[in-house]
Parts: sequence; structure tokens; C-alpha cells
Amino acid sequence: MSSTRNKLIKLLAENKEKYISGQYLSEKLNISRSAIWKHMNELKKDGYEIEGKAKKGYRILSFPNKLSENTISWGLETDWLGKTIIHRESITSTQRLAHELALDGANHGTIVIADEQTKGKGRTDRAWHSEKGKGIWMSIILRPAILPYLAPQLTLLTATVLANVIDSYAKIKPQIKWPNDILIDGKKMAGILTEMQAEQDTVLYVIIGMGININQTKADLPNEISKRATSLQIETEKSWDMLPIIQEIIRTFETKYMHYIDHGFNQVKQTWENYGFRLNERLQIKTGNKLWEGIFLGIAEDGALLAKNENGVIEKVYSGEITWF
Repeated sequence: MSSTRNKLIKLLAENKEKYISGQYLSEKLNISRSAIWKHMNELKKDGYEIEGKAKKGYRILSFPNKLSENTISWGLETDWLGKTIIHRESITSTQRLAHELALDGANHGTIVIADEQTKGKGRTDRAWHSEKGKGIWMSIILRPAILPYLAPQLTLLTATVLANVIDSYAKIKPQIKWPNDILIDGKKMAGILTEMQAEQDTVLYVIIGMGININQTKADLPNEISKRATSLQIETEKSWDMLPIIQEIIRTFETKYMHYIDHGFNQVKQTWENYGFRLNERLQIKTGNKLWEGIFLGIAEDGALLAKNENGVIEKVYSGEITWF
């Protein structure tokens, strides 16, 4: 959203009990009264209810709860994350558009978000059910100054962001299942997909995709996933306004990301393990043709899963199929 429109909304919000003249707005924003009128029409398209009266001016009657670049940006007040927001009502995949934008030079911190994904995906190209208006389908473009082998840490960082926000909003402590799932009572409510483009020792960009089930009912979930998936509404038995949750995710992500860049992975590791799913329990790990059992100890500094095998040796697992007993 343009800074001018952001300032306009701020002025209207601060004076919502009274009319503000077009001339006053024109002088405060340093744009013509015709431009003010055009901005007002764009805000109305986003669901802002604005009243205009001759010789009195404009006043805002109500704010929308629909998602748009305008509604997400207003009041966000981050330093760099979400300064560019691309919103689509329907899209094949926010991840796909984010890749296109990143290749075209999109700035660090650009966000792609949609009401609906028709071909949402998770890890290993598994389909992600992304029904319109029922969840948060969002991708973030990052250009971190880190070595490529550290990129998996960003998945774990994102998981701690989602866990913190769900914990604070819904008063439900979720679990993080390595490496990228957010669970409530053992059922998946959110997933994270991290994809990277890199050259040798340089990260060109990282795309972090999030699929978060918010307002699905049990009837909304496809039969094939209904026993292992859930949503915030199912768990709390009430519907949620997604806009403040999205803004809190963005604000929390920026704060945690900057702490990670400045101070390293230790705080992420501690937070992750606080929410870790079935920590210190037995699990079965399949990596390639190797199948073995161990005790899940947590995560390593590079983001790998740590498990103690039957011989007492601690091993790192970077990818594989994990099954808990």
C-alpha cells in the first residue's frame, strides 16, 4: 500500500467521530483534492465504509475485515517486512508467484498472500487444501545474508513464530513436529514450506510459505485428512478474525528474524524445543535404505533433528521419514 494511503487511513481513523475536509486532507498529504477522491474510492473497494458530505468532508464509519494490501498494511508498523504486499483473491500458489517475483527482483520482505489457493502444496509436492477465506495462505520473500546450508534454520524459526502467535492468541500451546508442522493435540493445523535459490556460498533468495488452518469446521476438511488435521476454530469452538493474526505473525517474524540475524540460532533452538512434539520419546527414522530407532533429543544448531541411537550415539538427521511409537 502507498504511504499516502496509509497516512490517509490514519488521519480518518484518528478523527472518525468527525468530518475532515478535503482541503485539509489535501494540505496534510500534499496531493490534490481529486487524488483524495480517488484514494477514497479505492478504500471503499477494500471494504472501508466512508461517508462524504458536501461542505463537511469525509469521515470513516467502519473498517473492513477482508484481506487486501491496504487492510494488512494499515497499522502494521514494521521496519521492512510487508512494506510490499501482493494480495490475490484466488491464486494457484502463493509460493509460485513469490518465486516469480523474487526472480524479477522483488525486495527482501515482500509478502504474497491469497484468500484461496487452487494448487497449494507442502513438502514433497503434497497437496495443501486451501479453501477460500478459511485460512492464512502466505509466502515471504527473504534475501538473507547467510550461507545456504543454514537456510533450514529459517523453517524452524518460522515454526516458532507460528507457535508463539497461536499460543498468545488462542491460549492453546501447540506442538512443533520436526521439521515443519504445527500441531494441536497431535493434529496438523499449519505447515511451512521453505524453498531457496542459491549459487555456491550465496543465497539469492528464500521463499517461506505458510499454510495455516483458521476457520475450517470439521465438515470443511476433506475426508482423507479429517482424522489428522484441525483448525483454530475446531480447537477453540469459535471463529477468528484473520487480519490481526496475520499482522501479529508478520510483526513477530520480523522481530525474531532480526534477532536470529544479529545473535544466531540459539534462541530459536530454545523456543523450538519448548514446543517440540514428543521430545525425549522413542521414534523410528528411515533415511534412504536405513531404518533405525532412537530417542528424539531435540534439534542441532544447524537445524538437524538429534536422536540417540540404540548404541547411545547421537546422530543428526537432515531429512527422512519420522514415525513416533
